[in-house]
Order: sequence, then structure tokens, then C-alpha cells
Amino acid sequence: MPESHVTRRNALRRELRAADLDALFVIDLRNIRYLTGFTGSNAVLVVAAADEPGHESQTVLCTDGRYLTQSAQQVPELERIIDRGSDSALIARMSADLAAGKGGYRRTGYESHHVTVDQLDLLTESGPGIDLVRAPDLVERLRLVKDETEVHALRMACGAADQALDDLIAVGGLRAGRTERDVARDLEGRMLDHGAAAVAFESIVAFGANSAIPHHRPTDAELRSGDLIKLDFGALVEGYHSDMTRTLVLGEPADWQREIYDLVALSQAAGRAALAPGTDVRDVDAAARKVIEDAGYGDQFLHGLGHGVGLEIHEAPALSKTGDGRLSAGMAVTVEPGVYLAGRGGVRIEDTLVVRAAAPELLTLTTKELVVV
Repeated sequence: MPESHVTRRNALRRELRAADLDALFVIDLRNIRYLTGFTGSNAVLVVAAADEPGHESQTVLCTDGRYLTQSAQQVPELERIIDRGSDSALIARMSADLAAGKGGYRRTGYESHHVTVDQLDLLTESGPGIDLVRAPDLVERLRLVKDETEVHALRMACGAADQALDDLIAVGGLRAGRTERDVARDLEGRMLDHGAAAVAFESIVAFGANSAIPHHRPTDAELRSGDLIKLDFGALVEGYHSDMTRTLVLGEPADWQREIYDLVALSQAAGRAALAPGTDVRDVDAAARKVIEDAGYGDQFLHGLGHGVGLEIHEAPALSKTGDGRLSAGMAVTVEPGVYLAGRGGVRIEDTLVVRAAAPELLTLTTKELVVV
């Protein structure tokens, strides 16, 4: 894992030099984890453009005393400063190095999309001599394309979710009388049993008419025969999130339930097939959306087709009508069309996939056939 972090920092340095920046002041903890592997709750990082792998004398991590041992174990290759006021302490150190003729921090970018006005005032006061320049999304742009270490973590997260659902069905966990809350707790516990460090997000468990609510929160509603069962859930492994939705039915499905299920399955297949390097994200959305629109249910497809997934459950790129950019090999995305009939029920089918040159790699392996329990 450390070699991956060195490679990522070096890629960031190329971006810094292209942007005419001497350094980047990193505040977002997910970006710090991406660049260093540090998982504590308080840290800031400066990455110097002039450093090279193996000679990172000006790239410094600052955290507080709670993480003295942890930071030494997780980031042994970088200099560390231990100070509770990490942001002001680090930038004061950078300013002092500049004044002493050391350190290339004169023109330092900062994550303006994460810094508050009060933080910016504090950094400016603590760092005389440093020209702070807005530099949003530099690390996030690198995070768009996953390396194989990240894909491995995503596979494990998806595997934990797959196994949890398989267990839930096998033991009869989807039966009449159980509540949405019961099933959510059961499913989440099983993900932990299969290696998840935590759940990726609050699970969506929706029975019957509630399944027509895209982001329904579990209630005490009880499962009844004939209900659609919508499960949207994910596992967290090594900081990476999985995301999967499956819609099942308790008892023999009605004709209308099969109709919309089959329609969403066709749409989802079209969306998956459109995942190819170079494809505009809006075209991926359009490929799946057209299937549903042509069947007369366009107004019941209430959201974008999908989103990036990684250290955040929702990250770039957005596969939607208003999305921006083109797919690249290595991007991890979801494909999740849905049809929602208010007061009756809804169907969503969602996978997590990695864009590849030949064909997308499917990470969520649970069947997409309509499961009758």
C-alpha cells in the first residue's frame, strides 16, 4: 500500500507543476488518506511539488498526539509534526522554512472547496510570505481513476454485501411480519460478519408502496405477501464503499410488478453496456433512460443513472442528464435505473462496476433475476 501512496503523491506533483504551484495544502481527510494512508480524524498535509519519491523532505503531515503512534506506523516515509492545531501549526512551519530560505512553499494551493472562511483567515495569519491560491479538486481529479489497490478494496466491499444478502435470503430473513428496521439491522450485521469495517451508508429497506420512494428510510412497516422489497445497501472495506440495489418480491409477483422489473432490468443492461472509455457520461444516462422512456415510464425514472464510488459513496463522475466529462478506464461507477409508481411500488436495480477497455468489470455479483422469496 505505501508504494501506491508514493505513486499518487508523485502524480499530484505533476499536476502542481502544471498549475504553477509550489505545493498543495491538503485538508480533506479522504484526500489525505488517498495520498498517505493515514486514517486518523485530525490531520493536514502539505505536498511539495519539488519533492521526488524517496526524497520527500518538504512533504509533511501534521496531526495531534492521539495519533503519534498510528501516524508513525501508517506514514513512516514522511516527516510528521505533532500539534493539536494542525492546520495553523503546519502552515506556520512552512512560513518559517520560507523565511529561513528552506522549502518551496511560496505559491501554495489550498482546497478551497473544503476550507471555511474562518480557516482561510487563520491560515493567512499563520503563514506570512505564503501566497495561498485556490486549487479545488486537484486530488479528486486523481481519485476519478482507481488503481488496482483501490479496485481490490472495492471488490472486497462488494463481496461483503453480496454475501450478506445471500445469507439473509438463505435463512429466511425476508418473511412476512418482519419490519423494514428488522431487515436493515439484520443485513447490516451480516455485512460486518463478512468483513466490512462498517456500512457504507444508511441502508434503504422499503416494502410495498414504500419501495416507490427512491430514498426511503426504514420504518416499522411490516413485510406482507405480494410486497416488492427494495434493498439499497453497501459495505465499507479499507475506506472504500460498495453500493448495490436489488428488488425482490414476497410471494408470486403480480403482472405489473414483473412488467416494471423486466423494464428496469433492460434499462440497467443498456446502461452497463454503454460503459466504455471515452463515452460522455450523459450518453450513458441516455442509453438507459431511453429504454424506460420508450416504454412510457420516463416520468417515473426520478434520478440520474449513477455516480462514482470510492472513498466516498457519491463522488465524480455523475452519470446523469447534467453530468460532465467522459469515462476513463479505471473509473468505478454505479448503474442504477429505477421506475417508481407512487402508492404502489417501485423497482431499482444497481451494480457497482469498473470501466475497462474491453468491457466493464462487474463487482456486485448477486443475481439480477427477479428473486421470489
